[in-house]
Amino acid sequence: MGNLASLAAAVLQPGFVGTTPPPWICRWLGEGLGSVVLFARNVVDPAQVAALTAALRAERPDVIVAIDEEGGDVTRIESGPGSSRPGNLALGAVDDPALTEEVARDLGVELAAAGVTLNYAPDADVNSNPDNPVIGVRAFGADPALVARHTAAWVRGLQAGGVAACAKHFPGHGDTRVDSHHDLPRITADRARLDTGELVPFRAAIAAGAQAVMTGHLLVPALDPTLPATLSRRVLTDLLRDELGFHGVVVTDAVEMRAVADTYGLTGVAVRALAAGADAICVGGDHADEETARRLRDGIVAAVVDGELPEERLAEAAKRVGQLAAWTTAARADRSRCAGSNGVGLAAARRAVRVTVGDGGPLTPLTAPAHVVEFAPPRNIAIGAETPWGVGAPLAELLPGTTTVRYAEADVPADPAAGPRDRPLVLVVRDLHRHGWMRAAVERALVARPDAVVVELGLPVLVTGRVHVATHGASRSGARAAAEILTGTGVG
Repeated sequence: MGNLASLAAAVLQPGFVGTTPPPWICRWLGEGLGSVVLFARNVVDPAQVAALTAALRAERPDVIVAIDEEGGDVTRIESGPGSSRPGNLALGAVDDPALTEEVARDLGVELAAAGVTLNYAPDADVNSNPDNPVIGVRAFGADPALVARHTAAWVRGLQAGGVAACAKHFPGHGDTRVDSHHDLPRITADRARLDTGELVPFRAAIAAGAQAVMTGHLLVPALDPTLPATLSRRVLTDLLRDELGFHGVVVTDAVEMRAVADTYGLTGVAVRALAAGADAICVGGDHADEETARRLRDGIVAAVVDGELPEERLAEAAKRVGQLAAWTTAARADRSRCAGSNGVGLAAARRAVRVTVGDGGPLTPLTAPAHVVEFAPPRNIAIGAETPWGVGAPLAELLPGTTTVRYAEADVPADPAAGPRDRPLVLVVRDLHRHGWMRAAVERALVARPDAVVVELGLPVLVTGRVHVATHGASRSGARAAAEILTGTGVG
C-alpha cells in the first residue's frame, strides 16, 4: 500500500498557498510527490521564486516545478507588473518564427533562473472561432499552418532556455464558444477537419520535441462521442500516443474545472484520466490544500485496489513523470546557456502593432496630455484578475498629465466621451466584436468625438474609428508599444 501511495503522489501536480513552501508540501516531497505548480499567488519577484524553488529542491532535488506562463495576457511570473513579452497572437501577427523562438527562449532562461522546470505553454490551439471566450489572443492565430510553425518555434525556444514545454489544450480548444472553466465545450468538427485543423499544431509540437502535452476538457464526438478528451482512452492513448507518436508526459488541465468536475468529481476525473492515458494530474487553482491532495492520492490508491485503475498504468504514469524530472534535472545542470535577450519582448511587441487609418487622415502623434477611456470586459479565469492592463499608464509616462477612466458594463455613462474636450481622446477596448455593450459605448463616443483614436488590445476583428491601433494582446509590452505609436516615440 505504501508503494501505491508513493506512485499516486508521484503523478500529482498540486498547487499551494504562500510564497514559501508550506509544511505539508515539504513533507509530501519526501513521501513521493513528484511535482508542484506555481500560481500568481506564489510569486512576488524572481528572487523570491528562486528562493521558493530552492526550498522545494532541498526536500527533493528532482522535483518538477511547473507554472502557467504563456507570456502576453496569461502571465504568472509577471502577474504584478504585466508581461514584458507579447503573447501568441502578437507573435503570430508578426509571423517571424525566429522571433517567436527568441522570445520563448528569453522566457525559458528567466524561468530556469527562477527554478521553474515545466511551463504549461505554448497554447497550440487554432482560434478558428473569433467568439471564443477563453482562447482568443492566447492563440497564434486562426490558420493551422501559422499556428503550427509558431508552436514548434516556441517549443524549441523555451526548451533551449532550459524549461520543458507543454503544448495545450489537446486536441484543440479553438473552435468553441464555451469556456471549459465553466462548462463542457463541444467540438463538432469531423475527423478530416481535425486532421487539417486542430491537430496540425500538436503534430508540430511533437516533432519539435515538446516534453509534455496538456489535455483539454473538451467533448469531441468525432474522436469519442461520450467522454471528454481528458478522460478518453481513444483521445489520449489511441490518438495522441499511438497515432501521433507522443512519448512524453500527458498533463491534465486542472481537474477542478467545471467542464469535468461537475460530472465526475475531482477524484473521478483524476482516476479516469490516468486510466485513459494521462500521466500527471494538475490541481490547486481553486483547491490548493493538503486535504484535496490527500483525497486525490487516496482515491487513486483505492481505484487500483478495486481494479478500476490498473497498477501497471499508474506505474507507467509515474515512470513518465520521473523521466520528465530527469530531463529537467539535466537541463538545469547545463550551464552553457547564454543570458536572455535584453529587450526582445518590447521589440517584438513593437513589430506586432498594426495601425489602420480611415478617411480622417493619418495618425497625428499626440503631444499634449490625453484623456483615456478604457472599457473592461469580464476576464476569464485563465488570464486572472490580478494582472494589470491598459494604455493609460504607459501613455501617462510619455505624456504626463494624461488622465484615465475605466468602465465595466454596469457603469458606462450615457456619454463615454465625457471629459476634457480640449484633450485628445483615446478609447481602449478588448475584443470589441464580442461585447455589444462595449460596441454601443464606443459608437456613442465616436459620434461625440469622431477624432478619437481606438486602441484594440484583443482580437482586432472589428476595426472602427478614424485611427485604429491593434496590439494583438494586452501585455505590458504591447501597451507600451501602442503608447509609443500614439506619441510617435520609441521607434526602433
